[in-house]
Amino acid sequence: MTIQKRVALLVLGYVEDAPGGAVQVWYSAQREVLRIQNGRLVGAVGLTIEWHGVRLPELPSWSDLARINGEYGWVRVRDVMPSYRYGVRDHLSLRRVEAPARTELQGVDPAALTWFEEHAQSADIAAGSRHADSLPVARYAVDARGAVASVVYGEQCLSTDLCFAWQRWPAEPAGIRESR
Repeated sequence: MTIQKRVALLVLGYVEDAPGGAVQVWYSAQREVLRIQNGRLVGAVGLTIEWHGVRLPELPSWSDLARINGEYGWVRVRDVMPSYRYGVRDHLSLRRVEAPARTELQGVDPAALTWFEEHAQSADIAAGSRHADSLPVARYAVDARGAVASVVYGEQCLSTDLCFAWQRWPAEPAGIRESR
């Protein structure tokens, strides 16, 4: 994981069964915890911004999303700390894109992966809470060669000021080594 120019190795603590797919719980040496479900962030604690109680709708598989022409719209609901912002509803739009020119991806040819960008079109918040800022673009790189497509790299922001990139390790999923 790369966050604010700091590189951290996270360890998979455990995997929880959950509706919508397994949730991987990752820990850093600084006690940061990320919860990831099908490549999407569903929880973050131990950072200056935290996401709790992230609720995702039932989403199509990454393989199905890759076959969609145009954008796929959906809504994520989350609680944000500090400031006690509950029920933040992010209206998101996901679409397949070409491999980006610059990423934090290491040891893997970006062109060998299927890339997606997710734009926050708007964010609504529950009554009585302060305003919500629209989040920067998130990106996902999917290895779609196996029986089940899986996210091997992602870029996500918890706020406009706190963004990170993560990558599955080892950096070399079978057969997609970067040529030098």
